[in-house]
Amino acid sequence: MHQTVLLREAVNALVTAPSGLYVDGTFGRGGHSRLLLQALDDKGRLLAVDKDPAACEVAETMADEDPRFSFYHGSFADLPARLRAMGVSAVDGILLDLGVSSPQLDEAQRGFSFMHDGPLDMRMDTTSGETAAQWLAYADAADIAAVLKDYGEERFAKRIANAIVDARDEAPLTTTGRLAKVVSEANPRWEKHKHPATRAFQAIRIKVNRELDDLQDLLKASVDLLKVGGRLVVISFHSLEDRMVKRYMRDMARGEQLPPGVPVLDAALNRRLKLVGKAIKASPEEVGENARARSAVMRVAEKIA
Repeated sequence: MHQTVLLREAVNALVTAPSGLYVDGTFGRGGHSRLLLQALDDKGRLLAVDKDPAACEVAETMADEDPRFSFYHGSFADLPARLRAMGVSAVDGILLDLGVSSPQLDEAQRGFSFMHDGPLDMRMDTTSGETAAQWLAYADAADIAAVLKDYGEERFAKRIANAIVDARDEAPLTTTGRLAKVVSEANPRWEKHKHPATRAFQAIRIKVNRELDDLQDLLKASVDLLKVGGRLVVISFHSLEDRMVKRYMRDMARGEQLPPGVPVLDAALNRRLKLVGKAIKASPEEVGENARARSAVMRVAEKIA
């Protein structure tokens, strides 16, 4: 069963104007969206987004039940174009709950998990793009190693990449079980309490879904999509995402970085955001109920100019 992480914390941080227009950029199965709608009044509106066709089915039901709610199937990176098409210049808040959802991990046929053998797919949007199997079928060892290192922070990226290429030369890699076996056997040092294929699966999933590219695109656009006083709330589950979010919010809060001693008025620094509180992590009680919450980090920033 899917449990939405940092549910009330995210909604409480996001909604500052109950009559406003908000965006749930990662709808999933609607956990945050349902509570967001409860926090809005009759004039409030919520636009939700998700790449996953299974999420669309849930969202369509919600849209039929609540006229304040609308949805589009796609990436949150498309948000600027979508809002322009709606005639919307700015919104009151944007929420992102990054990473893969529990239902995606639990369904073997989606190919996200090394714990359940299934087709090596890994696409969040199963209607478009290439699968993990398709990419691994032609990528050279150097490209695979770069993905494993950059997106998975895998120490043994070259060794594992070479093993993947050797394995596919014997027979195409088409299942999660076989990929997990190849990666595990090539990994010389297994981390305690962590499956040896964890980092490789994470890296390939991020590559297939353009997760960090999409996040970078939206972060760059977000300050111009928000109204003054509007908030950006982001929940991350691994260090690569969180570093990107932390750096973006910090840079927008600092404004222009000038050499020490340069005489300049504070207003000239072009600060666009202010940080709202410190990074928030799940409580021990939530972690006890949902192990996935252990790695969650939520950051909040508010537009000031």
